[in-house]
Amino acid sequence: MGKITYAPGISTVSGSLARPKKMDGHNHGDYVIATHRTAATTNPNCNRIYLRKPDTYVRDTNSYSAHELELQARMRNASRNAHARMQNLSTIEADTAAFKAQKDQPGGKKTFYQYIFNLEYDKLRQ
Repeated sequence: MGKITYAPGISTVSGSLARPKKMDGHNHGDYVIATHRTAATTNPNCNRIYLRKPDTYVRDTNSYSAHELELQARMRNASRNAHARMQNLSTIEADTAAFKAQKDQPGGKKTFYQYIFNLEYDKLRQ
């Protein structure tokens, strides 16, 4: 196993050391990540280097399945409906009160948009 010796003045190295080239909006190539942990252990070598090989699976974005297209349409419609509902003056007061009542509960939605979006998404799922 190789060892890493840091130059004077460098105590740690962590994060991405070599990023892959970005082409077509996607990363192509190897990814080198290093971590250094300081823990009370008997092993003085606390450095790790991880190599990520490029993905061998290439997605053909023109061939979405029927299920994926259905999910995309549902998300798009839920977003449109949520924005429209947030502008609707007849329901805004009741929605705001219901949002505030559930906000601090376990599993409650933390933003008003998130709350309205989930209401609209659940309507479309039925």
